[in-house]
Amino acid sequence: MTKDNHRQQFSALANKAYFNYGGQGPLSEPALEAIYGAYKRVQVGGPFSGEIGAWVAQEAMLTRRAIANELAVPPETIALTEDVTVGCNIALWGIDWRSGDHLLLSDCEHPGIVASVMELQRRFNIEVSICPLVATLNGGDAAQVIADCLQPNTRLLVISHILWNTGQVLPLAEIVKVCHKTKVKVLVDAAQSVGVLPLNLIESGVDFYAFTGHKWWCGPEGLGGLYVSAEALTDLHPVFIGWRGIVTDANAKVLGWKPGAQRYEIATSAYPLYAGLRSAIALQHTWGTIEERYAEICRLSKYLWEHLSEISHVECLRTSAPEAGLVSFRLTNGMPHKQLVDLLEKQGIMVRTILNPDCVRACVHYFTTEAEIDKLLGAIGIT
Repeated sequence: MTKDNHRQQFSALANKAYFNYGGQGPLSEPALEAIYGAYKRVQVGGPFSGEIGAWVAQEAMLTRRAIANELAVPPETIALTEDVTVGCNIALWGIDWRSGDHLLLSDCEHPGIVASVMELQRRFNIEVSICPLVATLNGGDAAQVIADCLQPNTRLLVISHILWNTGQVLPLAEIVKVCHKTKVKVLVDAAQSVGVLPLNLIESGVDFYAFTGHKWWCGPEGLGGLYVSAEALTDLHPVFIGWRGIVTDANAKVLGWKPGAQRYEIATSAYPLYAGLRSAIALQHTWGTIEERYAEICRLSKYLWEHLSEISHVECLRTSAPEAGLVSFRLTNGMPHKQLVDLLEKQGIMVRTILNPDCVRACVHYFTTEAEIDKLLGAIGIT
């Protein structure tokens, strides 16, 4: 499918230059139709009927399989969740923390995850420290920085695969190897990596990988997942508990947990979203393989970065071409970044501010066009 034909599937792209895929991707018409069709299916069959109950179980199974195929993992390692934050909280709170345990966090994590860690610290009296990964954006060894920050009592490292503020891609497999030498588990916020990077989570060795469907996959908001490795499963206790995660006998007596990561699922969800996410993932494949899509993302982000670097009052955070679709930059002419974002939106150009570090973030996808990028560059150039 050509880029123009692909873009025609997204009504949100018809009247704007969109650079906020890292916040939320637009839904395609096939995904919208799949969601509507699934809602209609539920109503026709009867929302609470044996027929629809079997249909829901089948939809969940198909969705876990579709996700697992993208991550190169077995379906039983995937728990369906609402979003990245829920997935991270399942991992954070499912560990049997003891007073004096140590958790290591990078200095580039999302405030929602930082707040969760702060509450863990308060409630369980664990030690928390920050490793300075932002300093490795333009040089340095992130894996070595993490290794230097590990302590004898460290039990968990919390990082992002792609840092949401600077766009840096961390060497996940190297980091996991360093941590596993001392039996430290690794939880990854994968908000910016799923749908961007070619992934093989089994090879990486990562323990927990929390992701969403509504960003780079361009699926519906309200549906994501958590990968839990087979090794990590044995020690991660369910936190949010409901009927979808338990096994009962004929008398409704609770017998234990469902096998695999399904034990972390809770209860009733917006099941028609499952069809929407599968449709969104399938549409990605009509354009090219994940390797081809990632290469195009990198080509376009380099194009944006190179031309931003030529504008006298713009400073890109990276001193070399980005390794993914997030391009962060700051103005040096004194204009507040929020003012720039508001000005661009009035022109139909969508970017966002980042507070730490203070900058503007533009996201390019594989179906972003050079014409869109040129429109953004032209608007910034005259500010």
